[in-house]
Amino acid sequence: MSHSTYNKLWADAQVELNSLLAQESPAQPPRPEKDRVVFFQRLATLYVRYVQIFRQLEEAYDQVVHPQKRKVIREVLDGVMGRVLELKNEMVEKEFSEYHYMDDVIQDMKLTPEDIEIPIPRYFLSERSKVLQERGNLLSNILNLMEVVERPKPVGVRTLNLEEAIKIIQVSERARQGRLRAKFMREIQRDEERQRRAKDRDLGAAAIDTAVVRIQKVWKGYVQRKKTKREREEEMIFLGMAMEPRHTQPCPAMTAAQANEARRRGKQEEHEEDYQKSIVAITDKLREVEGPDMRETMKDQIRQWFIECHDATGTFPDYPEEEDGGSTLIFAEKTPQQLMEELAAKDEEDANKNTKGKEEKKDKGKKDKGKGGDEEEESGLKMLPSAFLGELEVGHKTFSEVWQNRTESKNFSQRHEAELIKEEKRKEIEVEIRLQVDELMRQELANWKLAVDKDKGGKAKGAAKKKKGSKSGKKKKKDKDLTADRNIESLYQELVEQGLLKQSDNVKLQDYLGDYSYLGTTLRQTDIEPMPSLSDVRQVIALYAVLPLGSQVVHEKAPLVKAILLAGPAGVGKKMLVHAICQETGANLFDLSPLNLAGKYPGKSGLAMMLHMVFKVARLMQPSVVWIGDTEKMFYKKVPKEEKELDPKRLKKDLPKILKSIKGEDRVLVVGTTHDPFNADLKSLCKVYSKIILIPRPDYASRYVMWRQLIKENGGQVTAALDLSSLAKISDGYTQGHMVQVVRSILTERRVQQLAKRPLSAAEFVAPLAKIDPVFQDEEEALKNWYAKTPLGKKRAKAASGMEGEEEAPTKGGKDAKKKGKK
Repeated sequence: MSHSTYNKLWADAQVELNSLLAQESPAQPPRPEKDRVVFFQRLATLYVRYVQIFRQLEEAYDQVVHPQKRKVIREVLDGVMGRVLELKNEMVEKEFSEYHYMDDVIQDMKLTPEDIEIPIPRYFLSERSKVLQERGNLLSNILNLMEVVERPKPVGVRTLNLEEAIKIIQVSERARQGRLRAKFMREIQRDEERQRRAKDRDLGAAAIDTAVVRIQKVWKGYVQRKKTKREREEEMIFLGMAMEPRHTQPCPAMTAAQANEARRRGKQEEHEEDYQKSIVAITDKLREVEGPDMRETMKDQIRQWFIECHDATGTFPDYPEEEDGGSTLIFAEKTPQQLMEELAAKDEEDANKNTKGKEEKKDKGKKDKGKGGDEEEESGLKMLPSAFLGELEVGHKTFSEVWQNRTESKNFSQRHEAELIKEEKRKEIEVEIRLQVDELMRQELANWKLAVDKDKGGKAKGAAKKKKGSKSGKKKKKDKDLTADRNIESLYQELVEQGLLKQSDNVKLQDYLGDYSYLGTTLRQTDIEPMPSLSDVRQVIALYAVLPLGSQVVHEKAPLVKAILLAGPAGVGKKMLVHAICQETGANLFDLSPLNLAGKYPGKSGLAMMLHMVFKVARLMQPSVVWIGDTEKMFYKKVPKEEKELDPKRLKKDLPKILKSIKGEDRVLVVGTTHDPFNADLKSLCKVYSKIILIPRPDYASRYVMWRQLIKENGGQVTAALDLSSLAKISDGYTQGHMVQVVRSILTERRVQQLAKRPLSAAEFVAPLAKIDPVFQDEEEALKNWYAKTPLGKKRAKAASGMEGEEEAPTKGGKDAKKKGKK
C-alpha cells in the first residue's frame, strides 16, 4: 500500500482518539455511577474503542517510513497501550474477574472477535534486533562450549568371546532356514490356488451375464457418486460455504503486499539513519550560527532586568536558582516587582513546609471524618485517574498542529523535514545556552552588588549568601553488591552453565490456538460463571505480560504487575505461554523451578548469591522472565518425604523480599506455573502472585480449531472424509498436550505417504485417545473451587451473592451504605 494509505490510517485513529479524549475529559466532571452494570458497560465500550485505535496505530507505526511521523505515532501508541492496561485493571476491580465477556458491546459496534484481539507491536523485536542477535550468539556459543566439554568419550569396540559368537551365528542360521521354509510353503499354496481357479473357469452364459451386471452396477454407482460430490462442492462454493481450490494456494496479490511491507521496513531503517545524521549536522550548525546571538540577547535581557529591579526596589535582586528555573523565571511575562514577590513567597513556603507537614499529620484524622458527609452525597463508581491521558492529549495536539494539514507534495519519498528539526533543536540549544549564561550572569550580578556596596561603604550582602542546600533526608540503605568485581558477561555465562538461564522455545502467542467464547455474556446474565476460553487466556497474557515487558514507558506508568501465576491441568500450555512471552518481547528466560534448583548453590549464602546474580542479570539485561515451574512445591503445607532432599521451599522467604525491590523501571516478571495448587498454602501463594490466571481445558470451538491446525502442521490433510466436528466432540476433556501427542502418533512418515490413497478419518484418532486419561469434570470443578478461595475469587463470590453493599460500606463511609449493610 502507498504512503497516503497509512497516513489516512493514522489520521482516522487520531480522529477517533480525539472523540475519546473529549469523552474522558469533559468540561464538567461526570457524576458517580451507582449502577455497577452500567458503569462496566461504559468501561467495556471505552476498552474496545481504545483497542481499535491501538490496532490502527500499531499497523501505521509498522509501515510509515517518515521518521518524524513515526516518533509522534510511537508516543501516542505507547499512551494508548497504557490506557488499555488501565481500563483492563479498572474492569478487573469493578467486575472482580480477570476475564470479561463483551459480546453485546462487540455486537452493538458491529465488530468481530478478531477486531478486539490485542496485537503484539512488532517494534518490540525489530528495534532491538541487533541486541537480541548478539545475545542469541552469546547464548549459543556458551551452550556449544558446554556440549563440547560434556560430550562423552566414544566407547571402544568390545570383542566377543567364543560362546557369544557361536550364539549369534546360530540365531542367524535358524532365521535363514525359517525364511526358506516360509518361501517353500508360499509356493505350494500358490500352486494349489492356481489349480482351483482352473477348475472354475468353465462357467455358463448366465454366470457371465450376472458378472457383467455387477460390474456395471459398481461402475455406474461410482460415476454417480463422483458427479454428486462434485455438484455438492460447486453448490457449497456458490453459497460461500466453501473456498475454491485456487484460493487455497498463496494469492499473488498477498505475496506482493507482504514483499512491499518488508521493503517499507527496510526504508524505515534507511530514513531513520539519515534522520539521525541530519539531527547532528543541524544541531552543530545552529549552535555555531545562532548560538552567539542567543547568548548575547539573553545577557542583554538579564542585564535589563537587573537595572529595572534596581530602579523599582533600590536594590539588586537575588538571581533565581537552577532548581527554581534559573533565568526562565526572568523571561516570563512579569514585572520585576512581581518576580521579587514570587521569589520571596517561595522562600517563605520552603521555610514553613516542615511545620505544615506536622500540622497536616495531626489534623489528618479530623479531615477524614469531615469528608464523610461530602462522600455520602457523591457515592458511586468513578473512573480512576489516568497516567496516560495527558500524554495522549499532547500527542494529539502535536498531530493537529503539525501534521494534520501539512502539505507534503514535495516530499514524495517521505524523508525527514529539516525545518521541524531546527524548531525542535533550537529550543534545546536555547536551554543549553541559558545554563551557561546563568553561570556568567550570577557572577556578574555578584560583582555589581559588590561594587554598589563598596560605593556605599557597606559589606556585600549577597556575596556570602549560600545556595539552598538540598533537603537531607534519611539515606536509603543500598543493597550490597555481592558481585561488584565481576562483569555482566561472566555472570551471564555462569547462569547458563548452571542451567538457570535457558534458551526459550521458538513459539509465538498466536500459536496458542483457541476460539472466542461466544456465550460468556449470556451465561453471566443467567448467573452461571463461564469457564474462560483459550482466546481469553491469550488476551490476558498479552495484557499482563507482553505489553508491559515490551515497552519501558508502559511498564513504568501502567498498573505494575510483578508476578503472575498460571494455574490449570497438566497439558493446557502453561509452559508454552511462558516461552511465548519471552519470544514476543525478546526477554531472557530464568528457570528457578524447585527441581532445577536441587543441589545448586547450597546453604543460605549460596541461595543469596544465586538470587542476587539472577535478578542482577535480569535487571541489567531486561526484559526478563523468571519462571518457577511447579510453584506449589515452594508453598507446600507439608513437604512430602520423597521431596525433602530437594528442599523445594528454599525461595519461600527470599522471593517476596526480592519482589518488593522490583520497581516500575525494572522490566522483570515472575511467572509461576502449577497444575496442583491444592497442596500449597493459599495465603503465602497469593502474597507472592498478585495475578492468578486460571487456564481451563479447551472448549469445543477451540478443539475444532486445534485439530485442524495440528493435523496440517504435522503433514496431514483435512478432507471431507475427516469429520472434525465429531472429533472435536469426542475429544472433550482432553488437553492440548494430549491432542499433540495423538496427532504425532498417527501421522507417522509412512501414514503421511499413504494420505493420497487413504485419507484420514476420525475413527483413526479414537484408539490413541482412549489410551490417555482425560481431565475429568471433577478435576476442573476442584480448580474452580480453589480459585474461588483466592482474594479475587472471594470478591467475585460476594458480589454474586448480593453482599456487595456490605463490602463497599466501610470504604465509602456513608450512613446509607452502613444501614444497607446492617439490613
